[in-house]
Amino acid sequence: MLKNKNAVMVSRLIVGALFIVSGLIKANDPLGFSYKLEEYFAQDVLNWSWFRGWEVGLASIVAVAEIILGFAILAGEKFLLSAWSLLLLMIFFTFLTGYTAIGNWFFENPEAGITGAFESMLGFQAGDIHYFKDCGCFGDALQLTPFESFVKDLVLLVFTVIIFINRNAVSSNTFEKDLLYYGVSIILVLIFSWGVLGWFLPVVLSVISFVVLLVLRKYLNEGAAKGWLMGAGVLIIYSAFTYYAYAHLPVEDFRPYAIGKNIEEGMTIPEGKTPPKYGYIYTMENTATGETFDISSDDYLAEDLWKNEDLEIANTSDQILLEKGYEPPIHDFVLESPDDGGDYTSYVLGAEKALLIIQYDLSKTSTSNMSKVVALTEQAVQNGFEVFGLTAASSIEIDEFRHEYQLKFPYLQADATMLKTIVRSNPGIVALKSGTVVGKWHHNDVPALESLTSNY
Repeated sequence: MLKNKNAVMVSRLIVGALFIVSGLIKANDPLGFSYKLEEYFAQDVLNWSWFRGWEVGLASIVAVAEIILGFAILAGEKFLLSAWSLLLLMIFFTFLTGYTAIGNWFFENPEAGITGAFESMLGFQAGDIHYFKDCGCFGDALQLTPFESFVKDLVLLVFTVIIFINRNAVSSNTFEKDLLYYGVSIILVLIFSWGVLGWFLPVVLSVISFVVLLVLRKYLNEGAAKGWLMGAGVLIIYSAFTYYAYAHLPVEDFRPYAIGKNIEEGMTIPEGKTPPKYGYIYTMENTATGETFDISSDDYLAEDLWKNEDLEIANTSDQILLEKGYEPPIHDFVLESPDDGGDYTSYVLGAEKALLIIQYDLSKTSTSNMSKVVALTEQAVQNGFEVFGLTAASSIEIDEFRHEYQLKFPYLQADATMLKTIVRSNPGIVALKSGTVVGKWHHNDVPALESLTSNY
């Protein structure tokens, strides 16, 4: 089966098309993908400190490399290099998703016997494991659970192994074979992107890329350089696309804060659904016998153990997920005053015209266009807008920043991850109309007042 020509063809088509779509999703939002890499590189996860500070560059390289590999596998170009690169990349992806899936299982099942065995063996606490809701493989376009992502990568690894075993038997496509492979792969890209994600752009870009590759195949002289030139054509197209998405905003916004989305509706739990339940694991000690045991905070209360004078809590884990439930797309949108801690969430969402300047980290804020941002906020105030800066920075940092740039609008504090999710820009500009997102801009694209007010 592993040496079967049909198996090789099917594997090339599936892996090639899926890599193109998956890479495009990452290229569409390189900043978002870099945030996921930051999570993996963090000290409490893989602790790969040598990668810190390079996340955006790595995210862009991985996205473009994934797309180039997809086209190379389909075209049969530089196949030895492509097959080796594909295998190494899939082993890396499978390691990450496997690590995530297993770590999440331990986190969600801290009282299981196998969890305790591994805790003793490897010297960790399940409650201290970094919890991943998804691996980031498909960004915000398709949020698979860590286990689903791991299974997906295992299946792809099988196709990859088939390709790798047959790497010496595959040669560059003929023009006619290109027509066959590209035609079928367009259908697969259509299924993966439009059918699953409702996103048609990958189909358009794939068709353009295939036309470019066909022209290069037909008119370039045969030789070792042909494959490199075809790869260069794909590299130019998708490097430009990735840079555009980074320097402006994602071409397609899959997040719950996309234009047209109502934030309050995104925070609502549908009738009949229950939210996830979080709590703690207590290590209880019997002061009379010295025996210890672990119990969840829910069971501790349900069994009235607090009434037992012989039992005391010897240790408490970090907060963990006790019971899965429905989590609304927006679950952490809370805006508080840095002065008195007052909750301004409802006030902002209820404003008829609100302009938010998003700066999740003031120390990392790009100030190259700050004068344009300040000018827009002053014009907006004069035209009846409620203007707020949103940041995760401290009160002292806010005061220093406001003083440095002579800012007249107030700031509210919010969760950094939530702010990163709202807009992929620091600073970013978001216009709300009674809680509905009506406009979003990168700081490189500060709108004119006319463009802002046209949304109301």
